[in-house]
Amino acid sequence: MEFIGNVAFDVLALLVTLGILVTFHEYGHFWVARKCGVKVERFSIGFGKPLLRWREQPKAITSHNGEVVYTPSEGTEFVIAAIPLGGYVKMLGEQDSDVPEEEKQFAFTHKSLSQRAAIVAAGPAANFLLAILLYWIMFMSGVRDFAPVVGQIEAGSPAAVAGMQYGDEIFAVDESETRTWQEVRKGFLDRLGETGLMHVRVMRQDSTQVDDLFIQLQAWLAGDAEPDVLGSLGITPIYLDIPPRIGELEAGGRAMAAGFESGDLVLSANNTEIAGWDEWVDIVRANPETDLPATVERRGQIIDLTIRPAIRRNENGEAQLDAEGRTTGYIGAGVELPVLPETLIREIRFSPIAAVTEAIGETWENSVFVLVAIKKMIIGLMSVNNISGPITIAQIAGDSASDGLEYFVGFLAILSISLGVMNLLPIPVLDGGHLFYYAIEAIIRKPIPDHVQEVGLRLGLILIAGIMFIAFYNDINRLF
Repeated sequence: MEFIGNVAFDVLALLVTLGILVTFHEYGHFWVARKCGVKVERFSIGFGKPLLRWREQPKAITSHNGEVVYTPSEGTEFVIAAIPLGGYVKMLGEQDSDVPEEEKQFAFTHKSLSQRAAIVAAGPAANFLLAILLYWIMFMSGVRDFAPVVGQIEAGSPAAVAGMQYGDEIFAVDESETRTWQEVRKGFLDRLGETGLMHVRVMRQDSTQVDDLFIQLQAWLAGDAEPDVLGSLGITPIYLDIPPRIGELEAGGRAMAAGFESGDLVLSANNTEIAGWDEWVDIVRANPETDLPATVERRGQIIDLTIRPAIRRNENGEAQLDAEGRTTGYIGAGVELPVLPETLIREIRFSPIAAVTEAIGETWENSVFVLVAIKKMIIGLMSVNNISGPITIAQIAGDSASDGLEYFVGFLAILSISLGVMNLLPIPVLDGGHLFYYAIEAIIRKPIPDHVQEVGLRLGLILIAGIMFIAFYNDINRLF
């Protein structure tokens, strides 16, 4: 039942996410079309069979001085359809060239080149405006995150070789200021697939000394489907650097039976030194029904224990399997979470005016990032396995919605930017493809021949179908 509930929540989050993004995108087309005097026949959210439809009262089309020049016989039909993976605005003359003579001046195809371009560009523009609005709200209300203070550094890792140390605060990545871990990750992500030196500025612990470090990259994470930018460099944020200290114990569980007590600090297990809670959990999970020697520190004393992890089971009693089909162990013990000082929490907040500038800057930076990522995929510096489909989007939407409104708004903003950028790519069937045709039309002073557009349409459909296949394939691989 829990699984079904999670899936239902993810699907609901996906529908809300796509509904907002598609509505804004299509409303951009719709609003500018109306302003340009184009008769809009249908505004649809989704494709396929209509689930809900209504028709507005006919609205008069006016001239620039407000004079009514035409009143359609019927108003725009609004539709919510069964397949929520997109939408469209159907305009007079766009799909049917047989337009009555008295209505031609209100047909999309009979508008000037600049008006047609404006109508097409309005969809992606609406997505960028939505992102700016969302970021504006976020920056006004305040964005909370952890300060980019480094915890454990893996020995021999690229970060260790560069000289990074425990307690360093990362001030900048490649000259871009980093106030939070999110900004650090963004700076690192900009270098995915690249070879060369990454410049990182750090302030040493309990000091005002700022050092310049240079981390060597070599085709960094070029083939990784889910790149771990911090882990691959050997960096653990200090807020994730959780010591292996036992917290609450499950009554009758294996940990209590073996003699563990709350507050015990696990020093070693299975003859392996334990530095963090995750290492302890990994050993327990990998050794169900196996006797494990463990050494703990308890109130200054060193105590040797032996524990036999139980097999973790589902509610129906069946053994719970990991991603590779193996049983996993558990001992019935939680972690004692350390209390983080307030100095590790950063809140970024701006006035309503300053938030506008920040929101525009954030939208611009993320738009450039999406474009660069597409370029890197094309030239092979990033794996196409990073392309996500609706299943992954649904999972991320559900997770972000569960984490809180701030996370969901941020996810919605970056997805809106991605939709805007993708739609501006010069691929036939996308808005960018139409704008590309219009640019050629402006140069050669006549429309692109129909047969050329038909060939482009077929190629565009093949390309989009290929991208969708990769996206669904990646989604299924992530599930299994």
